[in-house]
Amino acid sequence: MQNFSPQAASLAAISRHEISGSARLTLWLAAAVAAICGGLYGYDTGIISGALLLITQDFHLGSTAQELVASAILAGAVIGALGTGWLSERFGRRASVMVVTALFVTGAAACAMAPDVWTLIIARVYLGLGVGGSTQVVPMYISELAPAARRGRLVTLFNVAIGIGIFTANVIGFAARDAWGWRPMIAIAALPAACVFVAMFFLPKSPRWTAENEGLDAAIAQLTRVRTSHREIHREINKIHEASDGVADAHRGWRGLMQPWVRPALVAALGVAFFTQCGGLEMMIYYAPTFLSDAGFGHASALLASLGVSIVYLAMTLGGSMIVDHVGRRRLMLIMGPGSVLSLLGLGLMFAIHPDKGSVGSWMIIVFLLLFMMFNSGGIQVVGWLLGAEMFPLPMRGTATSLHAATLWGSDLLVTSTALSLVKLISLGGTMWFYAGVNLASVLFVFFLVPETRGASLEDIEAALHAGRFRPRRGDTAIVAR
Repeated sequence: MQNFSPQAASLAAISRHEISGSARLTLWLAAAVAAICGGLYGYDTGIISGALLLITQDFHLGSTAQELVASAILAGAVIGALGTGWLSERFGRRASVMVVTALFVTGAAACAMAPDVWTLIIARVYLGLGVGGSTQVVPMYISELAPAARRGRLVTLFNVAIGIGIFTANVIGFAARDAWGWRPMIAIAALPAACVFVAMFFLPKSPRWTAENEGLDAAIAQLTRVRTSHREIHREINKIHEASDGVADAHRGWRGLMQPWVRPALVAALGVAFFTQCGGLEMMIYYAPTFLSDAGFGHASALLASLGVSIVYLAMTLGGSMIVDHVGRRRLMLIMGPGSVLSLLGLGLMFAIHPDKGSVGSWMIIVFLLLFMMFNSGGIQVVGWLLGAEMFPLPMRGTATSLHAATLWGSDLLVTSTALSLVKLISLGGTMWFYAGVNLASVLFVFFLVPETRGASLEDIEAALHAGRFRPRRGDTAIVAR
């Protein structure tokens, strides 16, 4: 790995580089194109709910085989999240996004052409490598490309794209599965993935990775493609230099994550990642039709409610991404979290009293379900992916984001594999109350352990860790005052 220049770049030296006339457009285009991987993740994980019935008919699957087909992508995602960290450090963020999209293309094709169930399961694990890898590298790539004031909005484009992918999967699963069949439903995801692969050749590299591996001058060249003034580049490149000059090997990779000064970021980011997936939202996306059918709703009504869930998820993540840089990460979670708790308490009560079909109580189930989706997807779901992309220091960021993404996927796998068993053990109403308790714990966790990173550059966050200032504060809770 190449060392930094011994001195930071001067404004005069930076001024010799020409600013791109389309810098603002390039920044947004890079973020939007990379975020399409989030849409692929949402689609590939969501389409199985509509395709599984047809797959079951074709391959004559039992319940165990159905669970393996559905969950195989999650197992692959954990492996992909961990493996892409090394790839993104060795070859760069942009190159890793290209590898991930290649996995999406070949994985979707392999799933669509699978001749039997075991080939399909293996192909789904392979596709999961791309899904998990995208959640590691894409938020980090966008985070390192974005200026501090717009980082939240740009990184959370990934969340919005996930919502678009889930919504698209629900629409196709509801309206087109009989006309298309399951193979075209899965294969179609290869087309946008191929477009992202080609587009990434023309987009900038991460300036942070470039500075550490190719030198400051090369990083300045990348920044001129996405910044609008030499003075802005001068401030940013000097911060990058100050934060990363002379970093010891003990502060890199897995060894770096073991350093005591990094621990507050590790606890905060991984804790929020755990609560992002274990708060019940993934359970609702996967099992809402099952729960509603058990509560007396017809099959068509349950599928339409599931479509409504995906619409609320998309609308709230879009709204959250628009305000997260103004409201703040911590504040948004603290505002929306109590709403998730109350919604699940109400939902549990409705399931517990078993209202008659068509009664006011039965429709209150839908109301509480959509309220929970609104509060949860507009709060912690917006922030969960973002914190992992911005809280960790550069020398260990690839490794840390791998661990963060693996925590997200491992938690998802835990919830998905235990939800129906939990319902059998403590009833559907009791399960909702259990998840209300999990959401209450997440609010307390954020209040006591998660500081506000709004308005801070990546280097400001690293400096706060070094100085022991990475903690919630009274009044203006931001690490760096705006």
